[in-house]
Amino acid sequence: MNKKVYITTGIPYVNAAPHVGFALELAQADALARYYRSLHEEVRLVAGTDDNALKNVLAAEAAGLPTEQFVAKHRESFRALKATLNLATDDFISTREERHIRGAQKFWLSCAKDIYKKSYRGLYCVGCEEFKRETDLVDGRCPEHPKLTPETVEEENYFFRLSNYARELKNLLVSDELQIIPESRRGEMLKFIEAGLEDFSVSRPVARAKGWGIPVPGDPNQVMYVWFDALTNYLNILGYADDAPLFNDYWTDSRLILHCLGKGILRFHALYWPAMLISAGLRLPNQILVHGYVTLNGQKISKSLGNTIHPDSVVERYGVDALRYYLLREIAPHEDGDYSEEKMRDRYNGDLANGLGNFASRVTTLAAKLPELSGVVSLEIVAAIDEARAATATAMRVFRFHEALAAIWKLITFGDTYVNDRKPWEGSPERNAQVLFDLMILLQAVAELLWPFLPQTAEKIRETLRWSADKKSVRVSRIQNLFPRILA
Repeated sequence: MNKKVYITTGIPYVNAAPHVGFALELAQADALARYYRSLHEEVRLVAGTDDNALKNVLAAEAAGLPTEQFVAKHRESFRALKATLNLATDDFISTREERHIRGAQKFWLSCAKDIYKKSYRGLYCVGCEEFKRETDLVDGRCPEHPKLTPETVEEENYFFRLSNYARELKNLLVSDELQIIPESRRGEMLKFIEAGLEDFSVSRPVARAKGWGIPVPGDPNQVMYVWFDALTNYLNILGYADDAPLFNDYWTDSRLILHCLGKGILRFHALYWPAMLISAGLRLPNQILVHGYVTLNGQKISKSLGNTIHPDSVVERYGVDALRYYLLREIAPHEDGDYSEEKMRDRYNGDLANGLGNFASRVTTLAAKLPELSGVVSLEIVAAIDEARAATATAMRVFRFHEALAAIWKLITFGDTYVNDRKPWEGSPERNAQVLFDLMILLQAVAELLWPFLPQTAEKIRETLRWSADKKSVRVSRIQNLFPRILA
C-alpha cells in the first residue's frame, strides 16, 4: 500500500450545460485534493462526463442536432469548469473515448460469470437511466424526476446478478470497510439491501439505444446499459484497459480511494459498483462522500426542471473564490442547501469584503510602510494559529468544510482584534514593528489554511509576503481590494 490518494467526482450526463449544483461537488472534491496535497500526499483528482446515456440522445433530437455534435458541445462546457472553478484536476474522461470503451468491454468480460440474458418488462425512467420498481415511485412518478413519466419497456437484456452479493455488500457497509459519509446515507443503503436486492439490467437493444453506446462484447445487437458502462470510468481514466502503472498506483495499491458524489446516484456507487468490482476481482473504494442537492428557492436545481444557474454567471459577478467560498461555507456538506443572489451577496460582502479582504488590506497597508519586518513571533499569535490548524484538521478529517472555514475565519477575527487592541500606529517604532511582524505571521498562516478552499486568494496573499530564506524577516506589499464590495 503506497501513500497515494485517488479522488473522483461523479460524471454528469451531457444533455444540457452544467449548473451550480454540480459546482458544489467539484468544489468539495477539489478542496479535499488540495488539502491532502498540503499534507504532502500524492493525490490524483479526476472528472469527466457520461456521454452514452439515452437521455443525451433524446436531448440531441429535441435540439435538432446530431448526437455526437450535441454531446461534444456540452462535454466541452463541463471540461471548461476546470478553468471556471480553478480546479486542480489531473485528468478528464469522456465515455466516448477509446480508453474508456476498451476498458468497459474488458470489465464486462471480467464479470461474465455474473451476467446472463433474459426477457424483462418494467418501468424505465430515462432521467435516472434505470428500471424502477413500483415501490420506488411516488404517485406513479420517479421522485428524482417528477416531470418524467416512467415508460413501460419490454425487451431482452443482459442482467447482472446483484442478488448474489447482498450479504457481502451488507458486511462491507456495516463494517465500514466501505465507508459512506454521512452515516445516515449508509443507513439508507442497508435498508435497501434488507428490502431485497434484484438483479439489474446491464444492456439494452441497439434499436432502443438508437445506435448510441458501447457494444456488448460478442453481441452486436446490444449496447451496455449506461451505469455499467459509466461506472468503469474510474478505472479507465487510470489506464485499466492496458493495466497501466497509473492504474496500479492509484487503484490497486493506493492508500485511499474516495468517490465524491450526489445523493441521487448513491445506490449505483454503494451497491452496484462494489458488487461489480468484487465480480471482476478488483479492489474496492474506501470511502463515498455524499452531498445533498443545491436548491433554488427551496426547489432542486435541475436540468430537467429548467431552473439552472450556470457557474460562469456567478463567477463573472463575484469571482471564482467567492463562489467556492459560498458553496463550501454556506451549504452544509452532507445536506441540501439553498442558493440565492441575496445570500451570495451577503456572504461576499460580510465574510470576504468586510472580513478577510478588509483585514488583509488593513494590515499590509501598515506593514508596507516599513522596508522590512523581523522579530520573534508572540506566543499569543502562535497559540491562535495552532488552534486554527487543529480545528481545520479535525473538520477536514470528517469532511466538514464549513467548520474548517469557520475556524479560519475565527483566526481572521482574532487578527482584527489584535490590530484593534495593539494599535500599531501609536506605539514606539520597535513595538509597532513587532506587532506587524506578528500579524504577517498570522496572515501567512491564513493563506496556508485558505489554499485548499480559496486558492486564488491564498496565492494573492502569499505574493505580497516576500519572506527571507530563513523565514525570519519579510518584505510586504500592500493588498488592495481582494474582494471589492458589491452593491445590490
